Amino acid sequence: MSGFGPCDLFLADCPARLAVELIADKWTVVVLAGLSEGPVRHGELIKLIGGISRKMLTQTLRRLEAHGLIRRHTYAEAPPRVEYELTPLGATLIEPIHTLTEWARANGDAVLDALDAHSEPVAHSG
Repeated sequence: MSGFGPCDLFLADCPARLAVELIADKWTVVVLAGLSEGPVRHGELIKLIGGISRKMLTQTLRRLEAHGLIRRHTYAEAPPRVEYELTPLGATLIEPIHTLTEWARANGDAVLDALDAHSEPVAHSG
């Protein structure tokens, strides 16, 4: 018994698997975290998130909007101003993201140490 509920996370058409794949994307968590304090403009997100290209940010924002996690609001100004904000559904991910972030802070050095130990050549006795 998997304990995952009515659908098995290993099945391709399981809604829970689709949701996990969405949040497991490289940029999803950092974009959602960037929106956790309130509405933000595209350029502000670029500054908040190191290493993301404008194109990748746009793709990530569109995907999150299509999945109901964020809302895009265009203001009728000249030039037009666009802001992104979390939907109530998207806001439900902030606590799990915070928990994951705290885990990463507490264990990041241990993960790097394990990686370093794994990449060192192993001496073979012959």
